[in-house]
Amino acid sequence: MNLTDEIMYQASLDKNPEFLGVYWMAVKTTGIFCLPTCTARKPKIENVEFFQSSKEALDKGFRPCKICKPLENSDSTPTEIQNLLKEISENPDLKLKDSDLVERNINPTRIRRWFLKNHGMTFHAFQNQLNLNKAFKKIQEGENIMETAYDSGFESLSGFNESFKKIFGNSPKNSKTQNIVDLKRIETPLGIMYAAATKDGICMLEFADRKSLETEFLDLAKTFNAKITIGENEHFNLLERELKLYFEGNLKKFLVPLSPVGTEFQKSVWEILRKIPFGEIWTYKKQAETLGDLKKVRAVANANGLNKISIIIPCHRVIGSNGTLTGYGGGIWRKQKLLEIEQANKM
Repeated sequence: MNLTDEIMYQASLDKNPEFLGVYWMAVKTTGIFCLPTCTARKPKIENVEFFQSSKEALDKGFRPCKICKPLENSDSTPTEIQNLLKEISENPDLKLKDSDLVERNINPTRIRRWFLKNHGMTFHAFQNQLNLNKAFKKIQEGENIMETAYDSGFESLSGFNESFKKIFGNSPKNSKTQNIVDLKRIETPLGIMYAAATKDGICMLEFADRKSLETEFLDLAKTFNAKITIGENEHFNLLERELKLYFEGNLKKFLVPLSPVGTEFQKSVWEILRKIPFGEIWTYKKQAETLGDLKKVRAVANANGLNKISIIIPCHRVIGSNGTLTGYGGGIWRKQKLLEIEQANKM
């Protein structure tokens, strides 16, 4: 269904929760933007503007509504989808069809719309990719291909081989030299982030609206000779726990293992970033001085900008020599919020 302004406006009048995360409505006369479910009095349609993300509304100069608090709630995964994700994660051979969703009193169209919006694929494609990710790892560990195919919910070996090749570019038999990078969508108070990990640790943690995200994915795939797919990873659970504690102000040092991708110089710059104490702010000059070469201020700044692991490698703690909040891949407004969180909880 093509989402016209009329459809979105009517959804806001109806306070329809099915459109949460699909659009944000801004009011030109008040300068605020809201969720579709906001209980505030609705303006006339000629006085509203619609956005595909909360960031777009912020960039346009609109302020978040104090009633529905769109920055806090807009990216939350609906409970029914949380339950679906848990169910398919715990049951790898389970393949839910639209009829199965209907039996659970879930609207398949709503599920399809949410997954297309938040994962760029349908729910069924998401399930398929998750199962194939697990199958890939089993085959890498030496398990029988035919048994893996049936354990993954496929009814035939040919169907498994075809789906496998579409995702990984090789047949299961010829995938021994290939690697995999697991990808997961993570909710935070500052918006959705994508985490990527290998068996060695987290190699990417970026906000979903970062402009260079696709380039970073390509870089990861090339570096690890890997395909990046939706999948589970042992490091994701610790990452999510630590991020939750961090945003609550109860964690000052991350312990989750990292596997950063970059040149040796870039990695040395990022190691210095990790030494900046929680709640402190440095300049690029001080960072270069710590590195041992004041002539490399610009190179240090460039390396900071190429950091793929936000928050944990805290490039947000570095500002310009004149005290300004210089560029940040996640947006200046997020840099400000991260610094505010740390300033408020540094004691």
